[in-house]
Amino acid sequence: MTKNEKVEFVIKTLNNLYPEIPIPLEHKDPFTLLIAVLMSAQSTDIRVNQITPLLFEKADNPYDMVKLTVEEIRDIIKPVGLSPMKSKGIHGLSKILIEKHHGEVPQSFEALEALPAVGHKTASVVMSQAFGVPAFPVDTHIHRLMYRWTLSNGKNVVQTEKDAKRLFPRELWNDLHLQIIWYGREYSPARGWDLEKDIITKTIGRQAVLNEYRKLKKS
Repeated sequence: MTKNEKVEFVIKTLNNLYPEIPIPLEHKDPFTLLIAVLMSAQSTDIRVNQITPLLFEKADNPYDMVKLTVEEIRDIIKPVGLSPMKSKGIHGLSKILIEKHHGEVPQSFEALEALPAVGHKTASVVMSQAFGVPAFPVDTHIHRLMYRWTLSNGKNVVQTEKDAKRLFPRELWNDLHLQIIWYGREYSPARGWDLEKDIITKTIGRQAVLNEYRKLKKS
């Protein structure tokens, strides 16, 4: 298969599996999405979705969030991990949204990435899911699968994002990044991987990865 044929195969398979794409992090507007994404660093979406309602019950907008102390935020979000850093980030960015953006989440990568605790991946998720701007946020699942599928060299997430944007049509980025995440979780995880169920990797997978998988299965 040529690289273009592989790309077509990936798109077709993912569209068949996920014609309707569930949103991983529950939110109701750009602010609650931004906070949920920030909280998801080194945590799971399931855990974040359990905790965000508790936080948003007290503060679902920057004006109410700054009325809470950093300590109060930290106590609520402790179960998601890294709560000292995340609580400072949430409080700090809420303050900046009020002071510089009239309490609204800005609609540009540059302005988002200037906020405390907001990196490129978080900004990309907000731009794509809240504002519909084409972006390709790369998480561990996408990074792993792009390598497994020989669509990127696995060097780093920056390179993986460049490769994804180069190979996939721009108008599909927002759907595809979510479809690949769901596929990675359900069919091609890092642990407990069953290649027989993983139709994409089984069909177009990197030979070294497939050989390693089979070697481990035999041992």
